[in-house]
Amino acid sequence: MAAIDALRAGDLDWRGGRAFSLVYNAGDHEHEQLLEAVAARYVHDNALNPFKYPSLLEMELGVIGMGAELLNAPLADAGALTSGGTESLFLAVQVARDHARVERGIAEPQIVVPSTSHPAIAKACAYLDVERIVVPVGAHGRADVAGMAAAMTDRCAMVIGSAPCYPYGVIDPIAALAELAGERGVLCHVDACVGGWLLPWWERLGAPVPAWDFRVPGVTSISADVHKYGYTFKGASVIIHRTKELQRRQVFWYDDWPGGLYASGTTAGTRPAAPIAAAWAAIQHLGVDGYTRLAALVRDTTRTVIAGIEAIDGLRLTHEPDMSLIEFTSDGADIFAIADVMDDHGWNLDRQQGGLHLMISPYHANVIDQFLTDLAEAAATAGTSRGVSSTYGSSAT
Repeated sequence: MAAIDALRAGDLDWRGGRAFSLVYNAGDHEHEQLLEAVAARYVHDNALNPFKYPSLLEMELGVIGMGAELLNAPLADAGALTSGGTESLFLAVQVARDHARVERGIAEPQIVVPSTSHPAIAKACAYLDVERIVVPVGAHGRADVAGMAAAMTDRCAMVIGSAPCYPYGVIDPIAALAELAGERGVLCHVDACVGGWLLPWWERLGAPVPAWDFRVPGVTSISADVHKYGYTFKGASVIIHRTKELQRRQVFWYDDWPGGLYASGTTAGTRPAAPIAAAWAAIQHLGVDGYTRLAALVRDTTRTVIAGIEAIDGLRLTHEPDMSLIEFTSDGADIFAIADVMDDHGWNLDRQQGGLHLMISPYHANVIDQFLTDLAEAAATAGTSRGVSSTYGSSAT
């Protein structure tokens, strides 16, 4: 344990509120303790065979049903619980590929995406041998529907939009993309991995939220990460389909071996039980009141951050966000030199190609005034960037 503590000394300190990515900090110690206790109950168990673990099967179906209800899906059981957004997006691409091959006879399907779509989609296409057609977004940061329509060929299997995209926090015109997909007879996936467990509550709080879920005709599947604004630990996400036919395309069956029938509803075989149980527990514990309270806190803190950034001389948002993800830059000082100064103050801002990125969690309400004070100082005193590059995700080894 001493060795582990020594190794962890240099890790990201997300509990202090000075990190703006990777962990979604609810700022609720009782909630954290509950999830840790649930994890301890299930840390050694294996969800490979749900019939040996009826408790996990019940909880998994519960999370899928809760996600379906939240996303206004027509069916409560046409989905799956996955290890995270990457696996959910992988399955969306796989279903689109196989649907195009079986239903339309397309041997080499294509998927059309905006340039802000998550890299996990590119990863899925690379692994699954699907051609990805990337269309630049407009000046507003949202998908260019006309450009995506022009990019679609008779081999198109699916179009994808984000709610919201990670870099700018803006929601693509999902209704227009879904209408386009319907006209062309292709699938339409909404990547709501970030927004899926927050936007419904923002809408209930009265915030203007453009149409993005299954209430939009033509949307055929949605991915939404419970381990983001669902406030459980990694990794838990759902992919929800409009129909059982589409959901069945991601199920793998195999009985041509001596061990008997092997079947799985996602890419994983052995699956850790703790994330399944914790996702269920998080939803049960927070409930409507808890999620509404946390959503209001994120909304209000986001408004404070936006107003604070806009009040600092030389700083501006690159795009007006629809949710709680923000990119900002500088018209004067080197924005990455500002990031260096913020590093010196102990803050962890993500460096993107166009500026600095923030993802607001509930706990940030406790530290945001100090953050804005330090940011104003950094904007006024920053010199030359030290050359720290913009990165997202893991590095290859």
